[in-house]
Amino acid sequence: MTTLELPDADSTRAYGEALAGLLRAGDLLVLTGDLGAGKTTLTQGIGTGLDVRGTVASPTFIIARVHPSLADGPALVHVDAYRLGSLDEVDALDLDTSLEESVTVVEWGEGLVEQLAQDRLEIALRRPHGGDPLAEDASAGTRQLTITAVGERWRDVPLPTIPTV
Repeated sequence: MTTLELPDADSTRAYGEALAGLLRAGDLLVLTGDLGAGKTTLTQGIGTGLDVRGTVASPTFIIARVHPSLADGPALVHVDAYRLGSLDEVDALDLDTSLEESVTVVEWGEGLVEQLAQDRLEIALRRPHGGDPLAEDASAGTRQLTITAVGERWRDVPLPTIPTV
């Protein structure tokens, strides 16, 4: 397990971009954290690092969005499982059919998608703040990121340290 302090949204994106350098087709990332903690911000950095098409934004209402690669790399499948309440609903997305060819990032996926891959990164983001997170500047404030590498794929892979922005 690795825990880092990321000072702002830019450094959270930069960490995602650095992490993307380690990712390959078939990788699953399960993101957890409160609203405004930085899950989509991290995924934006991953999208930049993977050089994918389209703006990476929260897929809350469409549930899943595919961002094809603009290079020779894998596509990014970005899923928001917040509105999903059961394994049946996750299965209906057919994520396992695209898992082998893409990097799959699932926000709010804890307890729902772990069975998709024995090897995965479980990433918890926390943004300590007082008051209403929606009232604050979304780019300001420190995020705490904790990564747990699960499975043989990640056994000897050194994870990125804090990026410089």
